[in-house]
Amino acid sequence: MATLRDIRRKIGAVKKTQQITKAMNMVAAAKLRGAQQRMEGFRPYAQAFAMMLGNMAGRVEPEIHPFFQKTEPVTRVGLVLMTADRGLCGSFNVNLINTAVKFIREKEAAGIDVSLICVGRKGRDFFRRRKREMRAQYVDVWNKFDFSNAVVVAREMMSIFLTGEVQEVYLIYANFVNMAVQRPRLVQLLPIQPGEAAAEAPSMEYLFEPPMEQFLEYLLPKYINVLVYHGFLENSASEHAARMTAMDNAQSNCKEMITQLTLVMNKARQAAITKELMDIVGGAEALKG
Repeated sequence: MATLRDIRRKIGAVKKTQQITKAMNMVAAAKLRGAQQRMEGFRPYAQAFAMMLGNMAGRVEPEIHPFFQKTEPVTRVGLVLMTADRGLCGSFNVNLINTAVKFIREKEAAGIDVSLICVGRKGRDFFRRRKREMRAQYVDVWNKFDFSNAVVVAREMMSIFLTGEVQEVYLIYANFVNMAVQRPRLVQLLPIQPGEAAAEAPSMEYLFEPPMEQFLEYLLPKYINVLVYHGFLENSASEHAARMTAMDNAQSNCKEMITQLTLVMNKARQAAITKELMDIVGGAEALKG
């Protein structure tokens, strides 16, 4: 049985852990407010952009721009995986990585190679340990990122698509649903599928100046940048929410553990007191004899 000193040390260690998790919870909550505001402010713009482009793209021929053209057969695809740079956020990174692993296995089972781009240290480290080759990797971007970070990643994606290295490009990020739910989302970025986007968009007529070809040449790269930046914002807010929830659960577990250890300590102290009393009584009886 553990001694009283050992139990007190355990209680002290758990209390220190509880203080750390409380501080991390407060930091995550403060960061979440800013990330959630940015995400909620940008989400309507990204959705309206996608709706407008989908409605417009449904009226053009695929040959008007390379981003609309499908190549058959598909022999190589690109995958951009967004994860966090740090852990202590529950199953957040595991869910994203598992989604990527499932996607890669399905494509490779169909005879399609996957060119991987990792945004975030956790995803990069996971595939590096498994000796998987990565096209590009971006780490230490989540503490402070802006639209320029999305442009760098999007430019790499568009480059490998336009040069024919890949025939399709996909993006995996965590979609922020609410404080308790963040779901991995897999979206196809290239080639753009105007039929599906146009089916969801209301019917509108657009007048183009300059001509449509020049307009799309300018607009479509902006559209890909917006989609990638939207993924950045969703993933960042999801990470902070997941970490805040994980630290809140850790605090509850620490509190429960302290309660249990306190009961064990009281029982051990009571047993020690009883033993001392028995020794005193035994000694007194021996003296009487």
